[in-house]
Amino acid sequence: MLVRLLYASRAVDDKICDVVQAIVNQSRSHNPAHGITGVLCHSDQVFMQVLEGGREAVNTLYGQILRDTRHTDVILLDYEEILERRYAGWTMGQANMSKINPSILLKYSPLPVLDPHGMPGKTLLALIDELMATASIVGRT
Repeated sequence: MLVRLLYASRAVDDKICDVVQAIVNQSRSHNPAHGITGVLCHSDQVFMQVLEGGREAVNTLYGQILRDTRHTDVILLDYEEILERRYAGWTMGQANMSKINPSILLKYSPLPVLDPHGMPGKTLLALIDELMATASIVGRT
């Protein structure tokens, strides 16, 4: 059974570029062996990540994410059983939201900034879909 999980968190360290690179590198080495795909979106202060894969693998990874000290205020935004993956092409795609055209964010948010803690999960998934459609997600493998 496949599931999709979306969560958000706040960065603890202000060296977000180093943290993001470490997360992406770790994901790209860990995820293929566990059948996990997904996308990591970030700004200077927040993370938003969607994970897809088998229920046990995604739940186990989410448990590890909850204990990760690189972030705080982890919130589960969406969790659902799925028939097929949306992000099958990414072991971990990446989108730097500070480089996204603000008009894309304004379609889904009151302000042109990423604030996943104040937005519905389904809206954020639609935003990620738009980022895919506009080729704003990098790291396809």
